[in-house]
Amino acid sequence: MSIIISSLLICLQPANFAMIVVCAVAGIIFGAIPGLSGGLGITLLLPLTFALNTNISFCMLLGMYVGGVSGSFVAAVMLGIPGSNSSIATCFDGYPMSQKGETAKALAIGIIGSFIGTFFSVLIAIGLSPVIADLALKLGAWEYFSLCFCAITLVAALSKGNLFKGLIGATVGLILGIVGTDPVTGQIRWTFGMTGLSGGVDIIAVMLGVYALQQIAVDFAKGSQSLPDVGKMNLKGLGLTKDDLRPGVMIKSFLIGLWIGFLPGMGSGLSNMVAYSQAKTSSKYPEKFGTGIPDGIWASEVANNASIGGALIPMIALGIPGDGATALLLSALILHGLQPGPLMMQSSPGVTYMIFMACLVAAIIVLLLELVFKRWFPLLLKVPYHYLYSVIIVMCYVGAFTQTNTMFNVYMMVACAILGIGLMIAEIPMSPLILAFILGPNVENYFRKGMSYGGNSIAPFFTRPVSLIFLLIAFLVMLSPYIKDFRSRRKQAA
Repeated sequence: MSIIISSLLICLQPANFAMIVVCAVAGIIFGAIPGLSGGLGITLLLPLTFALNTNISFCMLLGMYVGGVSGSFVAAVMLGIPGSNSSIATCFDGYPMSQKGETAKALAIGIIGSFIGTFFSVLIAIGLSPVIADLALKLGAWEYFSLCFCAITLVAALSKGNLFKGLIGATVGLILGIVGTDPVTGQIRWTFGMTGLSGGVDIIAVMLGVYALQQIAVDFAKGSQSLPDVGKMNLKGLGLTKDDLRPGVMIKSFLIGLWIGFLPGMGSGLSNMVAYSQAKTSSKYPEKFGTGIPDGIWASEVANNASIGGALIPMIALGIPGDGATALLLSALILHGLQPGPLMMQSSPGVTYMIFMACLVAAIIVLLLELVFKRWFPLLLKVPYHYLYSVIIVMCYVGAFTQTNTMFNVYMMVACAILGIGLMIAEIPMSPLILAFILGPNVENYFRKGMSYGGNSIAPFFTRPVSLIFLLIAFLVMLSPYIKDFRSRRKQAA
C-alpha cells in the first residue's frame, strides 16, 4: 500500500500533475478530431520525453493516452464520424441522439461511461498485474518465445481480417527489428554498408514515419482535410436522468472491454464493436438500437475505455502490448532503459505503480475537464487541418533529428513513411508491423536461449505444456481461415 500512496504523491507533484493536465487536454483534442488520435499524440510526445526524467515522461504519455481514448466520442456524437476506431459504435446511437436534440445527454453518457471504463479497469489492473507477473516468473525462454510468437500471430490474424497480409506486415516488422548488431555474436547485419544502421533502425524514426507522416500524407492524398460544419446544439446541463442509466449494459460492456484489452493486439478498436453487438443481441428491444438510445453509447464508451486497464496488464506483467497505444508506451519504457515484463514489478516498482496512478489521476482530470468544458467541444471540430498538420510535420522532423542528432534519422523517418504509404496502398495493416518490430528482438533472444538451454533441440518448445498451448493457439489462428473455408464448403455440399 505504501508504494501505491508514494506513487500517487509523485503524480500529484506540481510539475507531474501539470503535465498530466496539459497532455490530457491535448489527448482529448487529438482524440476528438477525426484523422488524429491519442496514438498519434503519444508518437509525437515520445521524442520530447527522451530528455526528461521517467516520472514526468510517463505522466505526459499516460495523460495523452487516457485523454485520447476518451475524447474520440466527441466527433462520433456531433458529426457521426468517430474520432478514432475506438468510438465507431458510438456513432450508431450517439449521432441519432444528437440529431434528436439530445446532444447534451449523449455527451454526458460518453463522458461518464469513459470515466467508469478507465478508472475501474485500471484498479483491476493494479490488483491483477502482480499475480500475472508472479506466474510469468515461472516461465522459461521457451514459453516466452511461444507467447511472443502467439501475440504477433493474433495481431496479424485480426488486423483487417486478412491473415496473409497481416503476416506480411509482421515479417516487415521482424526484418526491421533485426537490422544492426547481432546481440550474441556482435556482427553487423542487414545494414547494406550504412554506418547509421549499425545500431539498428531507430524506434522513434519508425513510429514517426509509419504513424504520423504516413497518416498526414494519406489524408492529403485523399483530400480529407476538412470536416462537416457543426450545427447549433443544445449543450446546457447533463440532460441525464436516473432512467438513462443502464447498470446491466455497463457491467457487461466493462467486462468485455477489460478482456479484449487484455488480449494482445485487440484493444479499444474491437471492444466497442463487440460490446455494442452484445448489448443489442441481449436487449429486450434490439430494434431500437441505431435510433439514438442510451444503451448503445454506454456499451461502446464503457468498453473502449475499459480496454485501457486490460491492455496495461500484459504490458506491465508480460512485456506484451495489448493494443497500438500500449505498443507505443512499451517502446517508451524501453527508451527510458526499463525492461517491461514480469521482473519490472520487482526491479522498478516505483515506475510501475506510478504508471497505474497516473492513469487514475488522468481519468479523474479528463472527467472534470470534459464536464466543465463540454460546451466548447464544437470548437475542437472547427480547428483547421492545415494548421494542425503543419505543426505535426515540424514536430516529426524535430523529434527525429533530436533523437540521434543526425540527419540520417530524419531520412530514416521519411523512408519509413514511404514504406508505410506503400503498405497502406497494398492494404497491409500497420499493427502487426509495429508489434513485430518491438517484440522482434525478444523473439530472437528467447528462441536462441531456448535452443541453447535445450542442447540445440527444438523439441522443448513443443514438449513443455505452456509453450505448447501458446504454439497451438498460434497455429490454430493461422489455420482458422482454411478451417472456415472447409466448413463452409461442407455446409454448401450438404
